[in-house]
Amino acid sequence: MTAPILITGVGKRVGFYLAQHLAQQGQRVIGTYRRQYPQLQQLEALGVELHQCDFNHESQLNELLATLKQQSAIRAIIHNASDWLPDGDAAIAIMDKMMRIHVSVPYAINLALTEQLKANNTMADIIHITDYVAEKGSKKHAAYAASKAALHNLTLSFAAKLAPKVKVNSIAPALLMFNPDDDEQYQKKALKKALLQKEGGEIEILNAVNYLLQSQYVTGQTLKIDGGRHLV
Repeated sequence: MTAPILITGVGKRVGFYLAQHLAQQGQRVIGTYRRQYPQLQQLEALGVELHQCDFNHESQLNELLATLKQQSAIRAIIHNASDWLPDGDAAIAIMDKMMRIHVSVPYAINLALTEQLKANNTMADIIHITDYVAEKGSKKHAAYAASKAALHNLTLSFAAKLAPKVKVNSIAPALLMFNPDDDEQYQKKALKKALLQKEGGEIEILNAVNYLLQSQYVTGQTLKIDGGRHLV
């Protein structure tokens, strides 16, 4: 049996898309999700092994890790699970939550599953989904931006720590797709922030993931999927 790819946060959007398409490509996929979504049935039909886990609860995370450590080998871990909270009066609580989901949990998972990654027959991968704002910062989502910057730093540390058996890289997207409730004015304003004034779409992340999985010579790097925002 081939070693699986673990993807966190497969309930919707990018995580769901990655799980669906990697499974369709013939990959064995394990996915985590926080709450039930109707589309998860589609992943089950494709053979995706699903585990419900709220990363804010230590006991649930420990149970998940105990289950995953029973795998003889793991091909890759894609840290996609995320939350996006604006700054507010509950500053410490907001920062704690952002750091937990984007930093503490990926850190714990990487450490817990190191032996499974190294046991893979070929070079294994860890991919952190960070964000364009990790380098730029954010006026309204400073805690989120700081936590994504910390996740990027984990990429550097684990790339050095786990080489040469495991490659560790980041993917830093900007605008991929609008939410259904984003109004036309907001969309126009957001599109003007990049040279390529359009939504990237989930396929851009899938293409980046496939590139990193196939590469034999890229580690400790960040693939920026931002439509040229840094030049605007």
